[in-house]
Amino acid sequence: MPVYLTPDQVVLMLPGVSRGQLAQLRFHGKGPKYRKPTPKTVLYVESEVVAWVESTMCGGV
Repeated sequence: MPVYLTPDQVVLMLPGVSRGQLAQLRFHGKGPKYRKPTPKTVLYVESEVVAWVESTMCGGV
């Protein structure tokens, strides 16, 4: 069963990301996938947030 997170919980997971920045990422379609079960409710699946962060990896060998 997926673990659903609110935007506030996602911000706590991601150092350096504010609630406003997360909203901008949603608006521009560049952030993690999200669900909107009601017009005022935004939810993220924890594993998808982690996958999104991992997809931004730079450099390395």
